[in-house]
Amino acid sequence: MRDTGRVSGPRGAAVRDTGTARARGPRRPRGRRDDHGQVSIEFLGFLPVLLIVALAAIQLGLAAYAVQQAGTGARAAARTATLDEADRKASPEAAGKAAMSDWIGAEATVNAPEGGGEVRATVTVEIPSVIPGAGPWHATRSATMALPAEPGGTTTP
Repeated sequence: MRDTGRVSGPRGAAVRDTGTARARGPRRPRGRRDDHGQVSIEFLGFLPVLLIVALAAIQLGLAAYAVQQAGTGARAAARTATLDEADRKASPEAAGKAAMSDWIGAEATVNAPEGGGEVRATVTVEIPSVIPGAGPWHATRSATMALPAEPGGTTTP
């Protein structure tokens, strides 16, 4: 019997046998050729949602930072207002603005009136907006500190 190098393949078709076995994985079904770029289009449709979520996260961080800076300014203003006039190096308003970041404290409103045995300092800052058309929002924080006892005064037990 003579070896012709031919082996019958599927459906009885003649296939030439090269002597090397090729490992074939499962055949992938041929996809449609008209869906190229579909992922790109879907990403472009989802991109505005991602941008809005990112801007909202940045806006939330800016708001938290502005509120924290307002509290810092209020505490510094109240602390300075409790000092004697001779010991103050700056007014309570200036001390409150100096304790905050320049870009937030520049437009801050600091109020530290003295009354009775305590000082209540209130600071209002504008929260910067990164979302177009949103805002202006304001954050207000207050701090209250007791005035020191008068020298030679009586204290209650």
